[in-house]
Amino acid sequence: MNLHPVPTVGVVCLRGDEVLLIKRGTPPRLNQWSLPGGRLEWGETTAVAALRELEEETAVKAELLGLIDVIDGVFPARPGGEITRHYVLIDYAARWIGGEPLAGDDAADARFVSRDEAMALVEWDETRRVIAEAYARFGT
Repeated sequence: MNLHPVPTVGVVCLRGDEVLLIKRGTPPRLNQWSLPGGRLEWGETTAVAALRELEEETAVKAELLGLIDVIDGVFPARPGGEITRHYVLIDYAARWIGGEPLAGDDAADARFVSRDEAMALVEWDETRRVIAEAYARFGT
């Protein structure tokens, strides 16, 4: 077990009034809808990692608009149990510039959805909050 927090990036990719979601193909939150993203690679900046992960997981290209927030994702094996994963999630907003969603890497599905649909599909409160913040600051 890794005893250090793992730095990760996520992207709220907006296309008009739609947002890009992926269905997670790996734990944590297996089979839940979330934001495209993943771990930083050695020597990579967070901005470069965000765009790389977005393209690897969805085949979508985007331009970053700005940092939304930094969140601790602390996940126990079961509610109230021992912590098994601790991620530092660095979430960016981005504007779609090309490509149609195609699930890749560790995503089981990828699609653009309306804001209302995103709020209904996403289970984690923090992800819904970050999506809402991206719309408030960068949406159309």
